[in-house]
Amino acid sequence: MKAAITTFIIAMVPVIELRGAIPYGVIQGLGVWEAFGLSVIGNLVPIPFLIIFTRKVFEWLRTKSAWLDRFVSKLENKAEEKKGIVEKFQFVGLVILVAIPLPGTGAWTGALVAAMMDMRLKRAMPAITVGVLIAGIIVSVLTFGVGALI
Repeated sequence: MKAAITTFIIAMVPVIELRGAIPYGVIQGLGVWEAFGLSVIGNLVPIPFLIIFTRKVFEWLRTKSAWLDRFVSKLENKAEEKKGIVEKFQFVGLVILVAIPLPGTGAWTGALVAAMMDMRLKRAMPAITVGVLIAGIIVSVLTFGVGALI
């Protein structure tokens, strides 16, 4: 039970997300599909909150200190750099941004880009979900081989 809960929580952490959670879960004794499922769900849990509240939280943080203002600006610049593919390809662009399991991509980045583009949750969440599922499959196959999924 501890491995399952820890896998779920690791998947919620920015940057690590399911790229780290799936291998961790399997190393801790979970099956690939169990680690995959827990990681996908854990990765998706914070996303609606990020899409809905990021702009308001950023506005509030900017008023608290110059350091936080710079930090928020850095995050906004990161979203600005990544939003080109989403603007160009819409749904598919957001799926691709989330699906590529590399640092600087993933569900958190996709949610940040969606929030900065004022994308509605009902439009962004399906794309991010598909991207997370694809990323989970890629991570599982690269880490454990195709046979692990069969």
